[in-house]
This record gives sequence, C-alpha cells and structure tokens, in this order.
Amino acid sequence: MPDKKKKSHDFKSNLYSYWKKSRRFRVGIFADIHDALFIIAGIFSAAFGLESFLLPNSFIDGGATGISLLISEISSIPLYILIILVNIPFIFLGYKVIGKQFAVKASLAIIGLAIVLATVHFPEVTEDKLLVAVFGGFFLGAGIGLSIRGGGVLDGTEVLAIYLSRKLRTKIGDNIIVINIIIFLAAAYFLSLETALYSMLTYLSASKTLDFVVDGIEEYTGVTIISARSEEIRLMITEKLGRGLTIYKGHGGYGKSGVHNEYDIIYAVITRLEISKLNTELEKIDPNAFVVMNSINDTKGGMIKKRALNH
Repeated sequence: MPDKKKKSHDFKSNLYSYWKKSRRFRVGIFADIHDALFIIAGIFSAAFGLESFLLPNSFIDGGATGISLLISEISSIPLYILIILVNIPFIFLGYKVIGKQFAVKASLAIIGLAIVLATVHFPEVTEDKLLVAVFGGFFLGAGIGLSIRGGGVLDGTEVLAIYLSRKLRTKIGDNIIVINIIIFLAAAYFLSLETALYSMLTYLSASKTLDFVVDGIEEYTGVTIISARSEEIRLMITEKLGRGLTIYKGHGGYGKSGVHNEYDIIYAVITRLEISKLNTELEKIDPNAFVVMNSINDTKGGMIKKRALNH
C-alpha cells in the first residue's frame, strides 16, 4: 500500500510539473506573438508618418529619429541606413542598462523599420505644414508607442536618458529635453528657423501620442504584487529582471470563507520598457496575482538599480 501511494504521489507530481512547464511555454509563445504584432504595427505606423508627412516636407522629430532625419536632409545618405547607424549606440546602452531581451527586440524593430522604409513607398498625403507637423508626429509617436507596448523601441533616446540619469543623477525628463534642444538648434542652423519650429510641433505631437498609446505610463512604474507564490515572483524579479525589491507582511480581508490570509507583499520599481516582460513572467507564475501599478515621475537612490546578472 505505501508503494502505491508513493507511485500515485509521484504521478501527480510529474503531471503537475508537466502541466506547469506546458503552460509556461504557451504563455511565452502567446506573449511573443502579442509583442511581435505590436512592434509590426508600430513599424508601419512610424514608416507612414515619415514617408507620407515628414520626409517630403523636410521636417524632423526629436530623438534618434530626428538626428537621422536631420543628417538625411543635409547629406545624401538614405534614411533607412541612418535609422540603423544612429541607433546602434542606443541599442548597446540598452543591452547594458535594461537587458539582452530588450536589446534584441529593439534591434529587430529598428531593422524592421529600416526595411519598410527601403521597400515600401507611402504616398505624400499633404503639403500643408501644420497638418504635416501634427499628423506626421501623430503617426510617428503612435509607432514608437506601439513598439514600446511590444517590449522594444524604434527610437533609443530614452535609453540614453535613463543612462545619463543614473550617471549624472539628473531627471530623465530633463535629459530628454536637453537632447532635443540640441537637435532643434542644429535643425535651425542647418535647415531654417521655420523648419525647426514646425519640427518642435512635430515632436510635441509625437510625444503626446506616445504617452496616450502607452496609457500614460511614466519613466518609472511602482509595482505592488500580492500572490501566494511570492517567493517565485521574488526570484523572477531579482534574477530575470535584475531589480531590487522590498517585501513586507500583509493580511488579507475576510472573504466568504472567513479565512484571514497572510501574504508577503512585493514592491519593486521598474522602467516602462520592462512592464511587458514583467506581465509575461507573472502570467507564467501566477495568473491570479493581484498587481497594482503606479506611475512615478522620478526616483532617487538604489531602488531602481539593477544588480549584476551572472547569465
């Protein structure tokens, strides 16, 4: 009898282990498809904004895309080549600051945008400068926002801003403003003051659209997680995301069953570029976990610093 009970227990344990691995595999596949669709949609939206609005009218945007557009205007180098070349340093920084998975997705997204710009030709929609600035920025911002929803980026300026904020102890938003001021001053010098002013309007339209697409997520997001599998989640955040966290005790309210549960409540601060990966990993571990996310304008100290990963 003991042997039968042991075999039955081993069978159930193996069955549960197989189900758990199978579920994690399915969640991972669906997450990859979900991210790929967002990135593809972002690529075509950004390419449409560039080719149908900005390029024919010599307008630029902020960030790495703006640098690429500016160099393309004052040289004979095609934009699709510059998109890749200008973003290479940002991808390298992204690998060091955020992680390998982000760098791979960002690389694929940027290469995809370059391929679409080189092979797909969108018609010019309008020559009205105001419409070009507003809608060119709208489609470009939507494209960048959709790529962020997919876990990648089409413009690596935010990675540089995060890096500078850690090195110089400055705010990310301030870093982005300084970078774009330099770009627009260069546009005023090499192109014209009027073009630079319209390009600033393009940037404002793009940035507001980006914020809308990613649901107003700020640079940092505070995440509170309540789950019966808090230890697995703790290991996932520290090992896979490389983030520090805080654990504190909590008591659940009385439910219908009258059980007063105790929990290890996890609190961590991540960047908005890591939200997609966090949600995927939480879905694998505990799809019923209670998660609260709060937008954070900025942070100071060691809470957001990533520890060195060994893999």
